[in-house]
Amino acid sequence: MTSSPIRDLADTAFWVAHYRAEESERPDALFLDPLARTLAGERGRAIATRMPNAHMTRWQAVVRTCLIDQLLGELVASGAVDTVLNLGAGLDTRPWRMDLPATLRWVEVDQPALIDFKASQLSSHAPRCLLERHAANLADAGERRALLERVCGPGRRVLVLTEGVVPYLSNDDVAALAKDLRALPASVGWIAEYFSAQVIRQRAKRMAKATASAPFLFEPDDWFAFFAANGWQPRQIRYLPVEGQRLGRPFPAPPLLRAVLTLARLVGKGGVDSPFFKTMGYVLYAPGA
Repeated sequence: MTSSPIRDLADTAFWVAHYRAEESERPDALFLDPLARTLAGERGRAIATRMPNAHMTRWQAVVRTCLIDQLLGELVASGAVDTVLNLGAGLDTRPWRMDLPATLRWVEVDQPALIDFKASQLSSHAPRCLLERHAANLADAGERRALLERVCGPGRRVLVLTEGVVPYLSNDDVAALAKDLRALPASVGWIAEYFSAQVIRQRAKRMAKATASAPFLFEPDDWFAFFAANGWQPRQIRYLPVEGQRLGRPFPAPPLLRAVLTLARLVGKGGVDSPFFKTMGYVLYAPGA
């Protein structure tokens, strides 16, 4: 094992799956992912054990899972979506653990090694919807466009999900992906993350060494303006600290910051409406002008 617990981008999938497994084993679990432990395995545990700032990553992984479950579930239940295109699907198990219509088409796309590993590990488990798997390099424009054309045909109502994907792409790659997705007549929405510039800087400072093999590359000057310029407008924004409060899993702030936030609430300038609580989240984007 190298000095960094993360060998490549694929390792981040094992890392996050470990936290979903931990959550599922709690007596007060916010969700149950019975396949997460199988998928994360010893690799996931080893990564999580060695990563700095583990309490923060664990909290983010748990709250974002709940948040995306809710967003996606609402859209599917409304009938607005008949296909979920999960780009960079990693070790996500929503087709197995969520209450989804049997007629829903779920398309997983990721690196060949991850696709093959996941298929082998879950071969004896039946998904609750119509599952397809495609191996592809999303950073290769030609390969990406060919895939999108193949799986997002006319008459489809496609929701795109990129959980934990956008930050690992360069600004140019995100712009190209956004334009390709916007060009699809089938796209009805896109769920992707949001981080403020401050959060990105703090993460780089604290996690640079541990994530040297899989760094955050996406650093727009203005996150929402960047997506708007590439054809996507926010329809819903759900912030992780706000959702954490609602779920009974508040942001794991260090003692000094907790004291500052408590003082701010006492003088009427804190709470979930404060700027601090709007520094990270997930966004449902709609096709824009």
